[in-house]
Amino acid sequence: MDIVATLPKVLNEIGDDTAIIDCKRITGGDINSAYYVKSEKRPYFVKVNENNPPRFFKSEAVGLELLQKTNVVKVPKVYYVMEEKSGAYGLLLLEWIEGEKTNQTSMWLGQAVAKLHQCYGQHFGLAHDNYIGRLPQANGLYENWIDYFVNCRLLPQIQLAEQQSKMPIVRRQKLDKLLVSLDRWLPKLCRPSLLHGDLWGGNWIVGDKGIPYLIDPSVFYGHYEFEIAFTELFGGFPPLFYDAYNDIQPLSPEYKERKELYQLYYLLVHLNLFGEAYGFSIDRILQKYVG
Repeated sequence: MDIVATLPKVLNEIGDDTAIIDCKRITGGDINSAYYVKSEKRPYFVKVNENNPPRFFKSEAVGLELLQKTNVVKVPKVYYVMEEKSGAYGLLLLEWIEGEKTNQTSMWLGQAVAKLHQCYGQHFGLAHDNYIGRLPQANGLYENWIDYFVNCRLLPQIQLAEQQSKMPIVRRQKLDKLLVSLDRWLPKLCRPSLLHGDLWGGNWIVGDKGIPYLIDPSVFYGHYEFEIAFTELFGGFPPLFYDAYNDIQPLSPEYKERKELYQLYYLLVHLNLFGEAYGFSIDRILQKYVG
């Protein structure tokens, strides 16, 4: 895709027919090319992918808009999505967000995520599929959280790992044993909270006056502790975040017992994306819960 030739047409589609005065590539993850673009009207953040999976950027845009509609978290505004039906290439045009952290940023982030988790749905899951990183993520609407967690989170990653020869037989046997005993640790009754779905330290940024913004979502409705468990897996969230979160949405006394089961999903994702370096952590969790 010739970004220089494409951008004027895209900006014209959203009513910005002013001249482009800056366009430069910036760091923006390992999946897409990212650009800072400034017209005479405003700055933009642009993602481009020339080998786009089907509905890749559309899924991201839908997730951002779903989060925005809650009015409890800040996300970049979606200006435009361009995507070939075949998935050959895509472009996502977003609001440019820029700012510096303040002493209150982490508190505001914890409060916002807690309020997000108090936005409830009728079912677990989501009506359409989306992505976790570049991996397809199946969804569906479920009445039961454990059924959804097994069928739409753990099993697809286990099966993908098998296809990629990343699932030794002993690991698979222990996972099978775990799948049928999850009700020992996971809640049988809980409300479906709206989750960002991929909330690690790199998926939130700071805007004007230190206000936190969530980016790159993989939204669905699930148990709120699933999200918090992931925030603890790779760090990036200070104690003030958790203090502010718990003031609004307290974690259950059983959270510590189930935390690693929720982290297991994201470790399986990383196993499939990046390889056996994550296998040890998976095996350690399996040893803890099923021996």
